Parts: sequence; C-alpha cells; structure tokens
Amino acid sequence: MKKSILALIMLAVVTAFGCQQSSGQVKKYDPKRKMSKTPAEWKKILTPNQYYIMVESGTEPPFRNAYHDNHEKGVYVSAATGEVLFSSEDKFDSGTGWPSFVKAVDAKKIEIVQDNSAGMTRDEVIERSTGLHLGHVFDDGPAERGGKRFCMNSGALKFIKK
Repeated sequence: MKKSILALIMLAVVTAFGCQQSSGQVKKYDPKRKMSKTPAEWKKILTPNQYYIMVESGTEPPFRNAYHDNHEKGVYVSAATGEVLFSSEDKFDSGTGWPSFVKAVDAKKIEIVQDNSAGMTRDEVIERSTGLHLGHVFDDGPAERGGKRFCMNSGALKFIKK
C-alpha cells in the first residue's frame, strides 16, 4: 500500500515538473548563449509560440501540445531549420504530457548543456546548428532502450508524416 502511494506521488511530481519550468520563471534570452541568429532575426522567422520556446527557453503546457499523443509514423524536424531531429521509431509515452524520445536521430544535431534555471539543475537539449532550446533530457527513460528521456516541446518541432 505504501509503495503504491509513493509511486502515485512520484508520478504526480514527474508529471507536474518533468519538463516544465516554474510558472513565471522563463529564462529570457541569454546574451552569452551562442545562437546562429539574433533574437530579433528569430522573431521574424518563428511564430510567437516557437520564439517563446526556442529563444526564451519557455515550456508549453503538458498534455495540451501538438505531439504528446501523436502515434503516427514519421519524423520530427526542427521548427526553425527543418533538420530531422527525432523519429517516431524512438518516441514513447512517458506519461509526462510532452513528446518523449529515447534518442535523437543524429546525436551531432543536438547539444546537451547544463540548465540551472527555475531553482534546479537539468540537462537542456539545444539544436546544435542554431543554439535554440528544444527541451530537456532525463535519465528516467526506458532502461531497455538506453534509459534516456528526451522530453521535447512540440512547439520546437514539426512532424512530417511518412
């Protein structure tokens, strides 16, 4: 009984905080962060939601985003560049409300950097060619598939159906 309650509490915590940043604590553009374009240039290219997520490192709401429940076959490309980043073959239902993957299609297309925002330390996933925020990676993915959970924002991706 105690194990069941503890498991439910842990699931609630992961769901609530798995990929999001604390409300009102969005990281604004960091001038030390190397991006391939200035924020003003990205603002002309990206939608407001894409800009919020990719440039300002924002996070969309869990379960209310385009791809958390997408089960179609295809690839997920960068909303900024169109580069293929993730595949439906590597997507899994993490229960967090965000699209989750066990790996990137090509590890050279992403970079993992330390994120100390929102009062915690996490591993942020950025698109290597642009320096734009995609999401975070955690060590609680399926053990049989490498143990990683790339928790991405749908707003940073576009899905291309096979």
